[in-house]
Amino acid sequence: MFSILWGVVVVLFAFWALGLVLHIAGNLIHAVLLIAIALAIYNFLKVRDV
Repeated sequence: MFSILWGVVVVLFAFWALGLVLHIAGNLIHAVLLIAIALAIYNFLKVRDV
């Protein structure tokens, strides 16, 4: 599950970079990227605590 989450974060980061360069999708991709990064950090801290 953890590797799948990192895969999603990497894909969203790539889309964010493309959107930033090509001005596609506006703020939507930024919001989705922030949610994905927040989930990744939450899961990383959750795994470390256990």
